[in-house]
Amino acid sequence: MTVEDEVLARIRPTEEERLRIKHAADELHEKASEYIAREGIDAEIRFVGSYSKDTYLSDPDIDLFVLFPPSLPRPELERIGLKMGDDILHGVRMFSEHPYTRGQYDGVDVDLVPSYHIDNTDKIQSAVDRTPFHTRYILENMSFEQRDQVRLLKKFMKGIGTYGAEPNTRGFSGYLCELLVIKYGTFDGVLEAAASEWREGTAIEIKERGPPMIGPLIVYDPVDRKRNVASAVHLDTLALFISAAKDYLAGPSVNFFFPKKRTPLTREGIEEKASIHGSRILTISFKRPDSIEDNLYSQLWKTQYALIKKLDDFDFNVLRAVHSMDEDRLTIAFELDRDVLSKTCKHVGPPVFVRTADSFLRKWKNNEYGAPFIEDGSWCVIVERMYFSAVEMLEEEASLAGIGREIDPASMKIRGHEASINEVEPLLLTELMDPMLSWKVS
Repeated sequence: MTVEDEVLARIRPTEEERLRIKHAADELHEKASEYIAREGIDAEIRFVGSYSKDTYLSDPDIDLFVLFPPSLPRPELERIGLKMGDDILHGVRMFSEHPYTRGQYDGVDVDLVPSYHIDNTDKIQSAVDRTPFHTRYILENMSFEQRDQVRLLKKFMKGIGTYGAEPNTRGFSGYLCELLVIKYGTFDGVLEAAASEWREGTAIEIKERGPPMIGPLIVYDPVDRKRNVASAVHLDTLALFISAAKDYLAGPSVNFFFPKKRTPLTREGIEEKASIHGSRILTISFKRPDSIEDNLYSQLWKTQYALIKKLDDFDFNVLRAVHSMDEDRLTIAFELDRDVLSKTCKHVGPPVFVRTADSFLRKWKNNEYGAPFIEDGSWCVIVERMYFSAVEMLEEEASLAGIGREIDPASMKIRGHEASINEVEPLLLTELMDPMLSWKVS
């Protein structure tokens, strides 16, 4: 039995699972149809997504679209669609670019999404209007055998951490996986193309090439060539997938699909890693806002990048950063080149031959740390730093750094090296100080 046969035997839905999902879907469709008839709603009910395409793994979500006439005003579409979600699913209203309802029906996770019933993608009024076209394209262009190839690719992506277009993963959507299998034929064909052909900026057409686009990976949507299906894929995620593809082709293993859970380092082990690196750990956490998880992850990435820039600007030099989110807190951990600086630093002034040189010399004439001196043709002077420690700097500057708009600086807690090691989740610090590819965990 090959690795892929072994994996498929574990991930292919059983007949019992198929019957359970179908039963829930059939009942849901009947209930939704009765609802729109009873309420006099002009709409059509349609399943989309992996369930309707039979490319799902075990325990799938069901995506139920309610398609309204294009003449219905957008506020009315949202009002009717959300009320329908409340009445049928009794779920949670989700507000992204397009509001929808997330809930459960007969134990199955369901997204009930209001959308417009359009004739072609030139008439799109919202981002989700393309989805029924995506489903139809896959059903018309994917062979029965390729469904299992998609399952393999999705599970591989999940195992290595590149599956999902959500803000935290910044990876490959299910639809993108399906298109790649159609393009390259098989799971192995996708990996071989990635390992040998893909680079930053690679452009792939499934049906036809659209206008020039910029991004780490461009995959022209066959139902709308002006759209890049891979727009969510970050450069680091692309690089991770290419690396995993090369390693898998060189030595197939179930560890790519089912990575082993990592044992975190002890606190002593984390301290030892920092000592070997000659580096210091700093962490900052914020109270978790009451907001949609995807939105929070976008803000968490933004905050991480903003604080890295701030730490670098003040010469603390970030070597690496990771983050996590739990029910209560958002946490970012940094490995720093240093967390305490010298009291003074060199301030470079103007070249000696420009007019402003005279005012620079007058300003620093009585400098307590020494007179101005010439270096590389410019006046320089030793000055006292604004901040000596990274903790002190973030206490003053974090709120000015451009962090996520819903993240409250008043709720932040900053921990220096020792406090971080003693108080922060060891698994997060293990990821920070001893990064390891998921398929190489032993």
